[in-house]
Amino acid sequence: MDKIIVEGGVPLNGKISIAGAKNACLTLMPAALLTDEPLTLTNAPRLSDISTMTELLESLGCEVASLQDGKVLVLGAETISNHTADYDIVRKMRASILVLGPMLARDGHAVVSLPGGCAIGARPVDIHLKGLEALGAVLDLRDGYIHAKAPNGLIGATYELPFASVGGTENLLMAATLAKGTTILKNVAREPEIVDLAECLRAMGADISGEGTDTLTIKGVAKLHGATHRVVTDRIELGTYMIAPVIAGGEVELIGGRRDLLEAFCTKLEAAGAIITETDAGLKVSRRAGRIQPVDIVTEVHPGFPTDLQAQMMALLSFADGTSVLEERIFENRFMHAPELQRMGAKIEVHGGVATVTGSETLKGARVMATDLRASVSLILAALAAEGETVVSRVYHLDRGYEHLVRKMTACGAKIRREKE
Repeated sequence: MDKIIVEGGVPLNGKISIAGAKNACLTLMPAALLTDEPLTLTNAPRLSDISTMTELLESLGCEVASLQDGKVLVLGAETISNHTADYDIVRKMRASILVLGPMLARDGHAVVSLPGGCAIGARPVDIHLKGLEALGAVLDLRDGYIHAKAPNGLIGATYELPFASVGGTENLLMAATLAKGTTILKNVAREPEIVDLAECLRAMGADISGEGTDTLTIKGVAKLHGATHRVVTDRIELGTYMIAPVIAGGEVELIGGRRDLLEAFCTKLEAAGAIITETDAGLKVSRRAGRIQPVDIVTEVHPGFPTDLQAQMMALLSFADGTSVLEERIFENRFMHAPELQRMGAKIEVHGGVATVTGSETLKGARVMATDLRASVSLILAALAAEGETVVSRVYHLDRGYEHLVRKMTACGAKIRREKE
């Protein structure tokens, strides 16, 4: 296993290119199962989760070619030769569940292991399953696998999601493209990744309207075809690197950044002391003079504050001149980074889904351990401004969501390196 070592107290200055969105690409890749023609994705991120999804799709008979150093993926599922998504692959990543809808829609049957991923709460797949049942699927859960059949094909229906689940919306949207008749999905997620998926499916011949709102209307078609689609900018990577110069000082331009992807986040970051300027190439971020200011955060479904940026904001607010309250409403167990920040001297109290952070002028470098993807990067952000050296272990989590993090930060002047444990 690797560790990352950070020497704090160095301002950041330079440019960072933002990759394509991990969460978007992991959704777009299974869409290749909906057609027997190739789907080409450009601006793909180079991450371990992408490799895991590639492994899963190849196990189902999909051919995946990685071009231009992994930035272009060409996926071809002329036939689906295996309809079982095996536990050994699915357990690595929750997004694996997204092969269920496409396989069921195209061939009428699928067997998919219940998924794994970061340990940040139950995140049940009930919404996926109940939605597919509404479309006519017959499901049987046994031995840790979802056995799904649609012997007469999926049938269009109206279904209201009990919660605006991103994954549930994505699975049902893909499944509905090949269902007979019209499907209306209510209370759906509105994230940019949903809009990106709808645009890709439309390029493949799907009839979809309403993306970006809480209701999707999908008129099923008999067949989809191949297409070329550019993966949307990764708004979580963008938000993470926007915090970096605010916490460490300096000025960084995020190439490819778009404020419209993160408006609620940008508003809170500015309240904390960030200066955000739109440029021809993206967004430029620096910090106002003086201490970081406290702000209160409540995580919500899009367009609210993203849960995937809560840990990073906690790191920032650990340096604030006052007390901040962070309320996590999306996932339980998502404050596992708090004890590690406390090892660096952060004053954090956690009660259920609420964390109270009393800022300090400085934190101290320490040995800390990453517990999940976003927690790991929050520790690195805190280390940028901490006194002395911080050693972050178990950083394999980072490889799931951040492309070349050490290289990108080093280019802006950070004293950061990666070594074997």
